[in-house]
Amino acid sequence: MTTQRHYGMDWLRIAAFALLILYHIGMYFVPWGWHVKIAQPIDWVQIPMLATNSWRLALLFLVSGYASAALFAKLGGSASFARSRSARLLIPLVFGIIIIIPPQPWIELVSQHGYARGLGHFWLHDYFRFGALDGIILPTWQHLWFVVYLWVYTMLAAAVLALVPGAVRARVADAAARLLGGWGLGGWGLLIWPLAVWLLIYALFPGHDETHALFDDGPSHLHYLTPFCVGWLLRVRSGLFDAVARCWRVALGIAAAALAVVTVILSLWLSGAQPPEWGRSAFEIAHLVQGWAAIVALLGIADRWWNRDHPRRAMLAEAVFPFYIIHQTIIVVVGWYLLRAQVTALPSFLVLLAATTTGCWLFYWIARSIGWLRPLIGLQRQ
Repeated sequence: MTTQRHYGMDWLRIAAFALLILYHIGMYFVPWGWHVKIAQPIDWVQIPMLATNSWRLALLFLVSGYASAALFAKLGGSASFARSRSARLLIPLVFGIIIIIPPQPWIELVSQHGYARGLGHFWLHDYFRFGALDGIILPTWQHLWFVVYLWVYTMLAAAVLALVPGAVRARVADAAARLLGGWGLGGWGLLIWPLAVWLLIYALFPGHDETHALFDDGPSHLHYLTPFCVGWLLRVRSGLFDAVARCWRVALGIAAAALAVVTVILSLWLSGAQPPEWGRSAFEIAHLVQGWAAIVALLGIADRWWNRDHPRRAMLAEAVFPFYIIHQTIIVVVGWYLLRAQVTALPSFLVLLAATTTGCWLFYWIARSIGWLRPLIGLQRQ
């Protein structure tokens, strides 16, 4: 196991969270269902959104697996690892559910379901009902489902590490590293085997849609555990970055070709040239191929060009979790006011981008300087 920090993985994590925030701004404009929508959604925005949504969340789980393995190595035991992860993930989760999230379902109920009560009444009388209100389960973790899933995966990892002897873990890690490193595949195992797992999951559960509800989302767990485990393995067997170096350029070409297939099929749907179900399987398979190939390509780019420190890296790496906690509530609230004011698309995008960026930085800078607030936004106590 290497003890040297891979700065490229830090930059990849920072970039992935920044992209997630931009993606959620885009959700205001696309026709897909969301908490608040512009009055006239824009069809073509789906194309750049689809260029990222096959890999952005999986990439977050991969870099989280890498960071979790690094933390486990630092703490040196399953119990301390589980305590640390629980404190850093569950405290912000509870704070987010109680304080940060409520404006989102309230605005959705007001704008889409005719809810007539104010936010204060909603929070005091309806939000903590532990049941459904017009089909919306309350209370809710909304975008913080990622935190819930990540905590579950880290607790699973802690349990496995506690129960399996170290020698056995080392042999398993060696075997997995040899497989991904390219047994009989010219060094392209990292590109082929995880993608094969994703395609198998799709073949077994072709009609599954993500629920983000934890208990009824089994195929999604298998989908996200795959990159989480690969990220962990990249940390404990850093020689796998040699496999990344061998195949990331090919992966980039495959991702571009798969994205072209996705774009053509979507364009045919949008133009009415083909019915919505035409090419569905080809679309989904190309989407998965593009997703994993893009992740391998991004790993290669991060390893080749981003593995260097910068004076702002540590601060940005610390800021991404507070940004993640607050960003969607800012987008939904500002979007609601833009909708009520009937602001058109381009000014709405610029306002959302500026307001979200400013709001996230203010949330981080204010809370980080107040000792008792730091754990609530996912930061260590000073």
